[in-house]
Amino acid sequence: MQYQIKGTITPHLEIQLGPGETVFTESGAMAWMDEGIEMNTGGSGGLGGMFGRVISGEGMFVTKFTSNSGGDMVAFVPEAPGTIISLTLAAGESIMAQKDAFLVAEESVTFEISFNRKLGAGLFGGEGFILQKFTGPGTMFAAIGGEVQEYDLAQGQTLKVDPGHLAMFEPSVSYDIARVKGVTNMLFGGEGLFLATVTGPGKVWLQRMPLANLAGAIQRYLPKSRSG
Repeated sequence: MQYQIKGTITPHLEIQLGPGETVFTESGAMAWMDEGIEMNTGGSGGLGGMFGRVISGEGMFVTKFTSNSGGDMVAFVPEAPGTIISLTLAAGESIMAQKDAFLVAEESVTFEISFNRKLGAGLFGGEGFILQKFTGPGTMFAAIGGEVQEYDLAQGQTLKVDPGHLAMFEPSVSYDIARVKGVTNMLFGGEGLFLATVTGPGKVWLQRMPLANLAGAIQRYLPKSRSG
């Protein structure tokens, strides 16, 4: 498999597949492809995998793209302006991601749902209680809202983050939710009542323009419907 990430503010990913190579994505992410690409949509991972995708906020099915003869290209475009990054995972190596981050991955990458066992993160973490876990071997591509900021946290180092800005993190990173201190901060700070806390060791990927924030900003300018 060979690939190129093209564009800046609105990037797209072009993947050239070798003979028999397959990649998979959520339905709707493919933008264009060569005539030789074979497309198949269906369940993956059995009933458990299909149910897990539904409760994580994704569709029940995935779409696979295969080049039987080799040399065929298929392109994918994220839902919103941002950054596409590639992660090559070794066998058994995993990455945790919020539900909007996944774009496409090699067929060898496994996709499952991971539950955050901490009740606080589950109730107030937005994307926190149900996360997506991707495990190698293979390469996966993530779509980050806006530009991406990476931090490599040392042992015990903690970063407080608005939950929507936390895109991905390594499994070694501890994730929880902390309430904002101070009544004035809670009522008038504009950041919500809770912040995510991520504690090292491990790497975290933050997104500067979460899809939910973008949708909320656009919503304010849409005409309001009138009843009756």
